[in-house]
Amino acid sequence: MPTALTIQNLRFLSNGPYSLDLAKGECCGINGASGIGKSQFLRAIADVLAHEGECVLESTPCLSMSPQDWRKKVALVAPESFWWYDTVGPHFGVESADDPYFCHLLERLGFSLDALQWQISRLSTGERQRLSLIRTLITNPKVLLLDEPTSGLDRKMAAEVEDIVAMRCDKKESSCIWVSHDLEQLARLSGRCFQLNREALVEMFL
Repeated sequence: MPTALTIQNLRFLSNGPYSLDLAKGECCGINGASGIGKSQFLRAIADVLAHEGECVLESTPCLSMSPQDWRKKVALVAPESFWWYDTVGPHFGVESADDPYFCHLLERLGFSLDALQWQISRLSTGERQRLSLIRTLITNPKVLLLDEPTSGLDRKMAAEVEDIVAMRCDKKESSCIWVSHDLEQLARLSGRCFQLNREALVEMFL
């Protein structure tokens, strides 16, 4: 199967080296103890955290792309998202309301177009998580780096998120590295799952 992302001897802070080949359309799970460096692992892959080693998207090394272009294709969805404007709408662009996929995602994740008028300050943690995921998905990234993307969601909304991501992987629209403490969730979603230790990724059999 074609490789979507190759991670070679990735080191950051005092962690690593980590190596992993992520197949096109694969969802790979990452588990590990609190504070071990799971979030930093994703941030290093996204070229947000200083690191050594190499990440290659298909045949294109990270170092040959601008950080902005890399992060559009290898997109990180963090537990706490960043918002630059006072209301939701400007984060998506004026054309989003006419985008069928955007409207589909809004509906599936419990929103209507009225949400574009909402103040960011009124959003709950779960609403921010869902809107951040939508904001990422409509850019059509090749690789999704998901850091506990359902941690603030109820069971129904978590299932919707899982299904949306799984469908993208099944259609090979995206590949995914999904960090979660929930081993049952990783067993549902992941073809392979790894425990992240300080020195290596160790495959788990769930």
